[in-house]
Amino acid sequence: MKPSLSTSPPPTGAGSARLEQLLDLLADAVAERLQARGASESLHVTERPSAGKPPTVAAAADLPTAPINPAPPAAPPAPVDQPMLAEPESAPPLAAAALDAESEASARPSHAAALLVRLALALLALVVAINIPFNRHGTTLATALPGSASLVIRNGLVVKEADRPEIYVFRNDQFHWISSLDAFEYFGYRWPQVHVVEPGFLAKFELGAPIHVLLKCDASPHIYRLENDRKRWIVDLTTFTAEGHVWEDVKMVSCDYLRNLPDGDSIPPGRGLPPPPLP
Repeated sequence: MKPSLSTSPPPTGAGSARLEQLLDLLADAVAERLQARGASESLHVTERPSAGKPPTVAAAADLPTAPINPAPPAAPPAPVDQPMLAEPESAPPLAAAALDAESEASARPSHAAALLVRLALALLALVVAINIPFNRHGTTLATALPGSASLVIRNGLVVKEADRPEIYVFRNDQFHWISSLDAFEYFGYRWPQVHVVEPGFLAKFELGAPIHVLLKCDASPHIYRLENDRKRWIVDLTTFTAEGHVWEDVKMVSCDYLRNLPDGDSIPPGRGLPPPPLP
């Protein structure tokens, strides 16, 4: 005989209590499932597997069964002053280009330094130019420039007026004419010593006796005075002394050289042509 089921509803108070208990159990089960699922996702996101070990996931049975009460969101941390980041070791392309340009500019001499170098070179070229002889006598531009006002008048000063060929040397407060090129060279003067002065410069000074060179060869007793590239025979020793000559003025040359020089008037004048050098 099968038991019959009662179709009459349970008492109202007992039914309500039972229903509430079932609902609580259902809510607890749902909360446990939700908590287990959240823990599993957290493990997959935050934990990284170590080398050689597979990641482990906690079982739902091992998780706590307490209901999940979501905690209030944490307040954002207070802003902290962060130190300025250091510049990267490799400079950006623009900064590197600027550094290269600056180093290249510092390697090049400045404009002022280049200008000073050019001025120094120009001055050097000018000094060389004014000291280069421009004629066969070795006269330089430095000595040819008319600058008599700046000349120091002293013994040994050699001058030449710009419009005359004669050369004078200052001795003992007088200018003396150097009568020949042989005399000029014999007494040790050189063309770079000659200062070209303006015409009329010598008119302001007293002129002394000319400076001559006397020529003689070994094979002849005759002595000649050279004037304007002509030989003049000094007729005797009395005239030699009277003219103020001394033996230091006598220059020994070859007889061929004397014979090839043109003849001038004798000293004193009027004694005829000089005898030819012997032999």
